[in-house]
Amino acid sequence: MKFRITPLNIASAFLIVLAGYIWIYGASITGSQYENWSGTIVWIFLLFAFVVAFLDITFRNFFKETRTLWTIELSFIALVIILLLLVK
Repeated sequence: MKFRITPLNIASAFLIVLAGYIWIYGASITGSQYENWSGTIVWIFLLFAFVVAFLDITFRNFFKETRTLWTIELSFIALVIILLLLVK
């Protein structure tokens, strides 16, 4: 069994590392501390990591070839970024 690195793998790892960093050092936005919100932010990032990992597993089941998988996942990430920018 071979391990394939994909963009959503990288994104879920980044979210887990970010949650760990916030858990250790706390959340700081514009210089003010949000000690009460740090735990909530950590749980949100862990939820996002779980959702991204689930999507990665789903895409892996549909697309067996690594090149196609990378194309689909990068397109999905670009679509999500565009939607976030449009909503913002």
